[in-house]
Amino acid sequence: MNLTDEERRIMVELEIERAEKITEQFEALREQKFWDTLVNRMYYAAFHAVSALLIHNTLHVHTHRGALNIFNKEFVRTGEFSMEEGHLFSKLEGLRERGDYNCFVDATEEEIVPLIEPLIALIAKVKAKITE
Repeated sequence: MNLTDEERRIMVELEIERAEKITEQFEALREQKFWDTLVNRMYYAAFHAVSALLIHNTLHVHTHRGALNIFNKEFVRTGEFSMEEGHLFSKLEGLRERGDYNCFVDATEEEIVPLIEPLIALIAKVKAKITE
């Protein structure tokens, strides 16, 4: 995908806006104890933020797994983002997949709530990296 600088800027902005819009849903889902839906939204907030970072850096992916792999390769292994941040994105992907596709296991408050603040911090860090 070849984007002009202006198209890339617009795509990055739209991805960040989507990530931020999704984070606005967290508290309502938490209050309703919709853990599977909350983890789904958390993953997609992370995905859109990471997608913005990848687009900003002209890194192209076509799959969710590809976004995770390139994020880890280009940003975690280089030290720009911590191993914990890489693990967070990976964990959210796994929890989202489990919640979306496995009808035998439900997400729990204990495993989801502790991930909210680190995710919000990850999104903020992505935004900061993009504006550097």
